[in-house]
Amino acid sequence: MIRFAKKTRMRQLLVVAILILAVSCLNKTDKEKSPNLIVSTEKEPTTPTVVDESKLTTIQWLDSSKSMGTVTEGGTLKINYRFKNSGSKPLVIEKVQPGCGCTVADYPKEPIAPGQEGEIRAEFDTKGREGVQKKNITVFANTRENTYTLYFDVTINKAKS
Repeated sequence: MIRFAKKTRMRQLLVVAILILAVSCLNKTDKEKSPNLIVSTEKEPTTPTVVDESKLTTIQWLDSSKSMGTVTEGGTLKINYRFKNSGSKPLVIEKVQPGCGCTVADYPKEPIAPGQEGEIRAEFDTKGREGVQKKNITVFANTRENTYTLYFDVTINKAKS
């Protein structure tokens, strides 16, 4: 009887091991199955982006982090970040993406010539906020390191009722 129980237990363990192995093989991603395949995590199918190295330039941030001090809740805080095209090709700011919905940003739509300066303008809505706020804005440009993060912080005092 003990032998029968041991054999049954061994068979159960073997079946479980085979099932685990089978499931782990089924869960391999396309990239694991074919390491040379480019897999996109986006919802829409896309083609790989080819970067034209001859159009890349460099950017120098004259200020990329701002401490805005203390303000009273309820207004809009304006923040400007200055930059310079320090390369030899026109600088194109492709997109600017604030880190949250309380911040909006605007950027130059025209290329910035080599040696020229530009500005990213942001507005932060302080309404309904209190205490220390730390926010960021991501900038995408035609540079080798194509993303940059700009930061600002502000302390917001509650408006007197």
